[in-house]
Amino acid sequence: MLNTFPPECFVCRRHRGLEAVAGGAIFENELIYISHAQLLGNESTHYLGHLLVEPKRHVPDLAHLSMQEAREIGAYTTLTAKAIQDICRAEHVYSFVIGDHVPHVHVHVIGRYPGAPREYWGPKVDEWPDAPRGGAREIAELAQELKLCLLSSRG
Repeated sequence: MLNTFPPECFVCRRHRGLEAVAGGAIFENELIYISHAQLLGNESTHYLGHLLVEPKRHVPDLAHLSMQEAREIGAYTTLTAKAIQDICRAEHVYSFVIGDHVPHVHVHVIGRYPGAPREYWGPKVDEWPDAPRGGAREIAELAQELKLCLLSSRG
């Protein structure tokens, strides 16, 4: 059954508090978990304004989401995009699911900053060398601002 948490799934491990998450959960409820994308490997900085909206249940792809999970992910992808526009001053916000490397569905919600050259638009937006980047401290500060923005947008 898809409700189990495979011990090797680092997304599930993050949701259970077994892996560090810079900035912690920006939002979570019984169905979803939203966080800033993390530093990986030897990275010392990460593109700021790159969020992940994930189901808490271990689900390998969009086709296996329940309708309730799909509604929640859709609604919070929209709220997250608005928060990125408001806090990061992004001129455009992308959302996409790739799923080639991680067998736990996650929606990338990532802002494009003003001045980003066209060759960095779309899924390459985080490769722009002049984009705002930060380490764990900057990610945590941004995550707190986004959290407050999401809380106020939910009423």
